[in-house]
Amino acid sequence: MTTPDYISMLMDEALKEATLAKDKGEVPVGAVVARGDSIIGRGHNLTESVGSVTAHAEIRAINEASKNLGGWRLTDCVLCVTLEPCTMCLGAIRLARIPTIVFGAGDSRQGAVGSLYDLSQDERLGSSVRVISHVKQLECERILAGFFKTLRA
Repeated sequence: MTTPDYISMLMDEALKEATLAKDKGEVPVGAVVARGDSIIGRGHNLTESVGSVTAHAEIRAINEASKNLGGWRLTDCVLCVTLEPCTMCLGAIRLARIPTIVFGAGDSRQGAVGSLYDLSQDERLGSSVRVISHVKQLECERILAGFFKTLRA
């Protein structure tokens, strides 16, 4: 299910996760994994809080979804994230067999879904991933820009 209303609802939930990250002093990125009409995994950045480079929103949401499903294959799921996934996260998305990625803001510095690299379409990594980009882009960019503006002040 990838209707515009469904995608919008998922991004709203990912933005809520990004706000949780911001409130903890983390880079405000949020992600959700959905299966059908249920969100089965949520995550927001916690790299500073837990002191781990792997505590990205996508990884945390994938881990929770895998736990909730009782397995690592997320073949009928959608991952929605406020910022374009990096290479680490795109690797996890591909390994988890997630067929659809939705993201809001592009990431020209580390984006692996078209901005810097495009690992979502590299057939050497298996089946390509459907990408729905720039969903609620302005809202996603606004929360990131506001965070970094405050951080620099």
